[in-house]
Amino acid sequence: MVAVSMTAGFGLCGTANADRPPPIDPGALPAGDPAVPPDKTERGSGVNGLCYRTEPVTNTATVPTSQRSLDLERAWGFSRGAGQLVAVIDTGVAPHPRLPGLMPGGDYVEAGGDGTDDCDVHGTVVAGIIGATEVDGEGFAGVAPEARILSIRQTSALFQTEGAGREKSAEDRPDGYGKVSSLAAAIRRAADFGANVINISLVSCNNGSPAAEAAFAALGAAVQYATLEKDAVIVSSAGNADNNCQSGNPEPDPLKPEQDLWDSIRTYVSPAWYDEYVLSVGSIGATGAPSAFTVPGPWVGVAAPGEGITSLDARTAGISDGKYDGQGKHSPYSGTSFAAPYVAGVAALVRARFPELSAMQVIKRLQATAHSPAEGWNPYVGYGAVNPVAALTHEVPDELPPKRVHPPRSEQLALPPAQTPPDNLARNVALIGSGIIAVTLVLGVLASFPIRRKFGMSSDDL
Repeated sequence: MVAVSMTAGFGLCGTANADRPPPIDPGALPAGDPAVPPDKTERGSGVNGLCYRTEPVTNTATVPTSQRSLDLERAWGFSRGAGQLVAVIDTGVAPHPRLPGLMPGGDYVEAGGDGTDDCDVHGTVVAGIIGATEVDGEGFAGVAPEARILSIRQTSALFQTEGAGREKSAEDRPDGYGKVSSLAAAIRRAADFGANVINISLVSCNNGSPAAEAAFAALGAAVQYATLEKDAVIVSSAGNADNNCQSGNPEPDPLKPEQDLWDSIRTYVSPAWYDEYVLSVGSIGATGAPSAFTVPGPWVGVAAPGEGITSLDARTAGISDGKYDGQGKHSPYSGTSFAAPYVAGVAALVRARFPELSAMQVIKRLQATAHSPAEGWNPYVGYGAVNPVAALTHEVPDELPPKRVHPPRSEQLALPPAQTPPDNLARNVALIGSGIIAVTLVLGVLASFPIRRKFGMSSDDL
């Protein structure tokens, strides 16, 4: 089950003309300071004006399946993420005893906030996957338990612009509060704070509206600035085919290997589509197959577990595996929102072990060492499921395979060379000789019958 309100924080649902991201204008870079909401906001009426409730996990000794599949205990022998600052641009991160290094980074949702209030639960779950510390006797731990978390609240399903009847603009989140322009500002702010890795478990499904052009220009400038000027690794969710990105994208045609995948795109996912600077993450289930909800696209770089997630509880000092909506319905944590922080955590491990690598080199290493699909790359899982141990230990090739669909191959098999007939002369001579001997014996027996009758012998006496 996909937790719809917990999957992708943004959702400008719709379609776009087949096109790549527009050229980036560095002059569109927004200011990151001060971190204040672009509008006057208020608490919405969702969940009766209260925060989401969580479902605490009672069997805390069990290692979550998603965590076990990454072989983190072995990876921690090479790196634990020490010295890394990972920014979480999300719904805020609640203080938790297993996030001792939590840093407030600002609030673009509620005036006067500092980023450490999480009414939606989402951001705390994301932060826990990245950097929750270990506790003796408990199975769950973050990917990079020695990394610190920088929290910037940028969106919320439970806030709205002051005045509930206000019409939404082209860059607004349709349910709750959050803008593309404030996401751009938050990225710049995280980069200026010195974040080594920036996790963005939010998407905007761009509808190509001219009214949002300025906001998306600012977003493109922000990801370029963070990557090239501040050397930050940006990791983003690929988006979910739910209410926010419901039109999804079509299956690629394997019989057209030379097709440009951008030509068939219906839904553009930002910031993921800025794939030159952003590592986009798809979701896989326990079997390693792509999750039914993950949105495919030519921008997808890698994949990670995004189903049946366990992480820190925003309401208690424990851990949680789901939340309750306004109608009291329980929703397990699932979505590409929770696949992305696994990759962000591995990026922190890699940066701690290889501090000389640039952000772009780290992204390449994560892609080159992933558990690749049979075709090398596909639009659901990119170059494959992230592999922490390989990312920390393997040599990487100079070039990655191209992001394209590989056709089924058929090859003309060479006919085997004509064989020389075997020389059976010796065998034939032996068989003829054996036949002559057998005939001679038979004739000898027949010839003896008159003699045997003469001396009173029968066949039973032989």
